[in-house]
Amino acid sequence: MEAPFGRRQVLGLSAAISLAATARAGHARAQLSDLWDVDRDTVNLDAAYYGAMPKAVQAAYFANLSWVNQNNSAFLRRATKDRSLDDSLTRSRAAAATLINASPEEVALCNGGTEALYALITNYRDLKPGDTVIIADVDYDEMQYAMAFLQESRGARLVRFDLGDMTDPQEILAAYQAVLDRTPRAKLLLLTHLSNRNGLVPPVKAIITAARARGVDVILDSAQAVAQLPVDVEDLGADFVGFSLHKWLAAPLGTGGIYIRKDRQASIAPYMGNGLLPAADVRSRILTGTINYAAHLTIPDALAFHESIGAQAKLARLRELHEYWIDRVRDMPALSIVGPSGEQAYGAIGAFRPRGLDGIDGARRLQARMLERHGVLVVAKAGLASGPVLRVTPALFNTTADLDRLVSAVRAELAA
Repeated sequence: MEAPFGRRQVLGLSAAISLAATARAGHARAQLSDLWDVDRDTVNLDAAYYGAMPKAVQAAYFANLSWVNQNNSAFLRRATKDRSLDDSLTRSRAAAATLINASPEEVALCNGGTEALYALITNYRDLKPGDTVIIADVDYDEMQYAMAFLQESRGARLVRFDLGDMTDPQEILAAYQAVLDRTPRAKLLLLTHLSNRNGLVPPVKAIITAARARGVDVILDSAQAVAQLPVDVEDLGADFVGFSLHKWLAAPLGTGGIYIRKDRQASIAPYMGNGLLPAADVRSRILTGTINYAAHLTIPDALAFHESIGAQAKLARLRELHEYWIDRVRDMPALSIVGPSGEQAYGAIGAFRPRGLDGIDGARRLQARMLERHGVLVVAKAGLASGPVLRVTPALFNTTADLDRLVSAVRAELAA
């Protein structure tokens, strides 16, 4: 069995990768891909679902899993002498806070972005019957459901508007301003930092500012943004953020975080009346119970790997992969590129829409053919007002050869 990477090995190798990324050196690309142990028979272009752990993080996770299993409830009951549960989880909270430029006291760990955002939305206190909550078509399905639940449970009015295939930041800002202006009782806006459907990144800071000027709170869904894009809650002016760590940080599955600005914690009620922790503790705002402690203890290792590659080098590589496949299908009359590309590209997530696509069922059939005939995994996504798309999301472990297979598959299927 291949020996797992140690931290020193990862740091040494990734420093070279980081330098080479800027120079676009093909040899470094191969090295970067080799840091993951993933199935190569299928070209997996679904990194937006979750991020496979690199070998180094996987090794740390297995070590933590072994430790937790060996010490079991003695560790969880704080009865071990050589390793503290509280200190370990404090380091993990600090690592999560580092990613978004927050204080650790404003961050609580949870099992993923969806859990974090459900907690923020459903426990938002500052809502009266008749107040309006706003969602857009680019928002994640489950978060739209949570906002709709406020209509059922709290007497709020739900307003939905559509961005469709918009990519221009000024046009997007104007759309948000327009819906805010025509909704006088608006109180809460769901804002998606990076859309899982087409990779759209709206002008988040400007939208938050516009909402605040109208007395509207914003819950920011950063599940796809954290560790893919630079995220600074202070600069953005965000008060409430839910995010994943098992996506672009590539921490173990079942890791995420919730951020509540310290002076706004009273606006989010403790989770389902949670009284195990003081109301002043942000951790009372998320579900408490037995979690995968090994996964949470591995968050600092995932952050160390992320930093060893370099956030900017990582983003540059993801953008490079994004543009690589788009450049090679852009000329095809049988499809259109949906979402930002070229100078407007923000990260890895992209999408295409075959012309004459037969709804979401047609998109799912094409997804199945791409996998069965070509061994390429892309994902049919509904939800955009403009129609369904096929989402393409390469990861750092993908190579240009993988994307060449994608291009060949798209050309073969759409030429048929």
